Amino acid sequence: MNDRSNEPENRIVRIERILESGESEVAPAWRRVTHGEPRWAVTAAILVAVTLQLKLPHELTLMPSWVLPVLELVLLGGLIAANPRRVEPRNKRLRWLGLALICLISLANGWAAARLVTDLVQGTDWSHPPTLLLTGGNIWLTNVIVFALWYWEWDRGGPADRMMGHHQFADFLFVQMQSPEFAPPDWEPAFLDYLYLSFTNSTAFSPTDVMPLSRWAKMLMMLQSTVSLVTVVLVVARAVNILQSP
Repeated sequence: MNDRSNEPENRIVRIERILESGESEVAPAWRRVTHGEPRWAVTAAILVAVTLQLKLPHELTLMPSWVLPVLELVLLGGLIAANPRRVEPRNKRLRWLGLALICLISLANGWAAARLVTDLVQGTDWSHPPTLLLTGGNIWLTNVIVFALWYWEWDRGGPADRMMGHHQFADFLFVQMQSPEFAPPDWEPAFLDYLYLSFTNSTAFSPTDVMPLSRWAKMLMMLQSTVSLVTVVLVVARAVNILQSP
């Protein structure tokens, strides 16, 4: 007799039965109410993104180079003041504050990427390969952080909703969800998991071990891969061309 007890469909049926019976302590952590995740990882990533923005050449910034980073730090300070240690359930104002912070980082990096690509296509002088490569790497790394923040903020309604178990269906399928026997009982996705997802998507230009399930997740990953591919190809090609020029 074939043992099909480990098939994903049967595990999902068992989880549903556990949830219906009220035995929430047996269900995996990502399906039940848990404590909010520590804030340090997402805070560190945002600070890195702000620092990278300050290192960009002035011609690639949307406005005076200090304006957007200062606004981002102010918004980050408000979020930390409201929830200093953990990402706990927030009211709508704090939710919008967090989204506004990510939008500002996305706007600044998107503008820098668009300006850099336009300059390279139009043949604007980038005659110093190390500077070009460092600028392209700056934008690429910030792009990884930006999309990690979006994945983290939108998957199953965001960190607060995930903590409360409000959404039954996940937008991203992690390995630990498919094979809970290989994960500790208190495992649930946190920001570093989404950062890993963003990094692998930017390097492989496709999903690796985390699969997008919802349409918005697929479209967002496709957009990230496109931005990463265009940036890498144009920057590297231009740098090689400069090095080969007499």
